[in-house]
Amino acid sequence: MVNYKDEYKKWCTDSYFDEETKAELQALEGNEAEIEDRFYRQLEFGTGGLRGVIGAGTNRMNIYTVRQATQGLANYILSQNGQEKGVAIAYDSRIMSPEFADEAALCLNANGIKAYVFESLRPTPELSFAVRELSCIAGIVITASHNPREYNGYKVYWEDGAQITPPHDKNILAEVAKVTSFDQVKTMDKEAAKAAGLYETAGKELDDKYIAHVKAQSIHPEIIKSVAKDIRIVYTPLHGTGNLPVRRVLKELGFENVYVVPEQELPDGTFPTVSYPNPESPKAFELALKLAKEKDADIVLATDPDADRLGVYAKDTKSGEYVSFTGNMSGMLIAEYILRERKATGTLPSNGALVETIVTTDMAKAIAADYGVKLIEVLTGFKFIGEQIKLFEQQNTYEYVFGLEESYGCLAGTYARDKDACVAVMMLCEVASWCKSKGITLWDAMLDLYKKYGYYKEGLETMTLKGIDGAQQIQSMMTKMRENTPEQIGDYKVLALRDYKNDVRTEIATGKKEATGLPESNVLYYELSDNAWCCVRPSGTEPKIKFYFGVVGDSLEDSEARLEALNKAMLAYAGE
Repeated sequence: MVNYKDEYKKWCTDSYFDEETKAELQALEGNEAEIEDRFYRQLEFGTGGLRGVIGAGTNRMNIYTVRQATQGLANYILSQNGQEKGVAIAYDSRIMSPEFADEAALCLNANGIKAYVFESLRPTPELSFAVRELSCIAGIVITASHNPREYNGYKVYWEDGAQITPPHDKNILAEVAKVTSFDQVKTMDKEAAKAAGLYETAGKELDDKYIAHVKAQSIHPEIIKSVAKDIRIVYTPLHGTGNLPVRRVLKELGFENVYVVPEQELPDGTFPTVSYPNPESPKAFELALKLAKEKDADIVLATDPDADRLGVYAKDTKSGEYVSFTGNMSGMLIAEYILRERKATGTLPSNGALVETIVTTDMAKAIAADYGVKLIEVLTGFKFIGEQIKLFEQQNTYEYVFGLEESYGCLAGTYARDKDACVAVMMLCEVASWCKSKGITLWDAMLDLYKKYGYYKEGLETMTLKGIDGAQQIQSMMTKMRENTPEQIGDYKVLALRDYKNDVRTEIATGKKEATGLPESNVLYYELSDNAWCCVRPSGTEPKIKFYFGVVGDSLEDSEARLEALNKAMLAYAGE
């Protein structure tokens, strides 16, 4: 094991590292805790890629760790004879994103692999689209999604346009792990790479094709046109990549009253108006809601910095207040609208499928059953939904209709293989237009779904446990819960435990065991009485352990009370 002090000295003195990096590190002399945190390990290349705090050191996001990861990816691409196909690269508005994109491209170029680099920031789903459109072997997005401003990240996609799944994720991981020193890493001059035809800029042509595919998902453009003058939309890209594509789609569909939050319109990696640019967070909506009240907006929308997730508020005309929608709620509104309107227009396939993750709302099961479509559950992570689209096509089994996850991500259409906030904005605005044409609001439509299918309510509780000790605490919590299944959690009987790490579902009453049918993952899922459930897993990108809950009640108040009680009971059991 490398001694962190030796590694620190090497970075401070070796001619490989630039003067700025050395100066940053030399200024830390004497601060042992900070030096240890920066050098106690190599920044982990997880199953999706890298994510970490920007700065100098082996445990940070910087040009050296980005190059090192890219060299591992390059080695894998060469082993697959994929160098001729090339790699598409996009980046968001975060600090160092353009620089990291170039470092990745030039490392690939030095290995004889062509790179198509977007000329400026683009949404993550457009990269997913570009990988397939350009017939690339892989794709890279430089983004830390909705993390705080000090973070950046590096996500890897494979040739199907989805983030890497087995076996490629483990194989790339293995190749990255073999790159143990910087003398194994190649790079080259940018002008030389361009002259050799290895570095190519991508832009408008791909934008136009991507936008055309997004717009093609609209079912009733005529309804939009009929209410375009009356419906008012407030939108914020939260200083990210959504501004241009989202506005373009809405404008081209005919919406006339789209108000963008001026303070959050332009890309800015310091996120000056939000400490946490996450559309799940009420704080991210403060400026948008202020503008919404001024404009008397029907709906208020926010996309995260890489524009793959959408947050929503809508006006409740009875109270005059704006109501927050979870990702489950907005996802169900879009899903039910697509199924209903495609059935009405005769375009719903007989072998249609709705795909969701195991921690997404069970209302999807009720809606899928009502419309006679297959409901398929996958592990947490939209890449597994993207993978299903590929499998449907390869095996000629189902036709993808819609996919969603609870964390505010969904996808209509198969042009991309990742969640897309641009298409989510468009579809939700179309649902809102349909509501407007019927004299109801988006909130009324949500209440109608609850009345018809049940008052489903979901929650998420997160514990953050940082550093070396935190990682050990998370593991010991998972081990303890895996080995001690309770008969009861709060008011609910535990009917079965699904342990995805050991691929076994155990019925508690009978002890009967069967396979889960999903890939190995460190996840525990508790099936409870009264159609309730809870699930626990460590985060793949942050030092957190996540607890998910789902209940169904007789009213909004009843389901709220049930959820709160289950939340308390589950956390008490986990902390015992």
